Amino acid sequence: MRVLGIETSCDETGIAIYDGEKGLLSHVLYSQIAIHADYGGVVPELASRDHIRKTLPLIKQALQEAGVSADSIDGVAYTAGPGLSGALLVGASIGRSLAMAWGKPALAVHHMEGHLLAPMLEANPPQFPFIALLVSGGHTQLVRVDGIGQYQLLGESVDDAAGEAFDKTAKLMGLEYPGGPLLAKLATQGDAKKYKFPRPMTDRPGLDFSFSGLKTAASNVIAAEGNSPEVQADIAASFQQAVVDTLVFKCQRALNETGLKRLIVAGGVSANTSLREQLQQLLSKMKGEVFYPRKEFCTDNGAMIAFAGYQRLNAGQQQDLSIGVTPRWPMTELPAI
Repeated sequence: MRVLGIETSCDETGIAIYDGEKGLLSHVLYSQIAIHADYGGVVPELASRDHIRKTLPLIKQALQEAGVSADSIDGVAYTAGPGLSGALLVGASIGRSLAMAWGKPALAVHHMEGHLLAPMLEANPPQFPFIALLVSGGHTQLVRVDGIGQYQLLGESVDDAAGEAFDKTAKLMGLEYPGGPLLAKLATQGDAKKYKFPRPMTDRPGLDFSFSGLKTAASNVIAAEGNSPEVQADIAASFQQAVVDTLVFKCQRALNETGLKRLIVAGGVSANTSLREQLQQLLSKMKGEVFYPRKEFCTDNGAMIAFAGYQRLNAGQQQDLSIGVTPRWPMTELPAI
């Protein structure tokens, strides 16, 4: 089976074609960073309009790069949530319409399931069961995964997600949008022990996260210490270390409580070098394994949607003719394969 995947949940238009026998045939991505930079964040209406302009040309490009025709597509998968309603509707409308025109099945894909399954696109995919740390701009979750659709939510952020805290703190520091990656780069030049930021919710039971207070602590230091290059670097390093320490602590707790020794990390923040290094050290110490998607598949992309869609379409799942999206969609509601 050959599946076309369409990702339009936020500010990146991702298209990919996945073949069950040959693997990933092509993937193309367009980022809207330049459009939203002047506003310091994503403007939903502008995001939707740009998806309208870019999705069909990118589908044509993906088909061309894969060396296949539309006739050879056996199914269409599109992100239906979580995400921005207008942006999701663009991908859903185009995906559903193409499937109808081609006489092929279509499937609404959960955006976070796409991230969760992204490490399986690699040469050495993880085996079930495992713990998944899904860490991005909109979500920070720990999930026990026993199979596709067999998800148990262990913990999640009660306020800001980790990536959101990175971006908001970077904005407070005056860094350009999107600031999270710039803050991480700046952190390599600073002293992570300079400022004592809290490791939120590590002093109590449970696996939930909270990064809003950490962001406030960083804001107070910025206001008190100024914004010289040296101070910025030290704040960035100290802030990043606090986030990484918190994520690693909660991952260790989840692994200990479940008895599992296999961890996958996915989502935009999973590209963070410091986080990868410390998790690798943790799993080595625990005699376990940690898996990531390649860095180009950490952020939103069509490859993960095509792959997730293939798994479910190949199992016989598909949608009816209606076009709908679910901006808020718990992953635990997904059916098992």
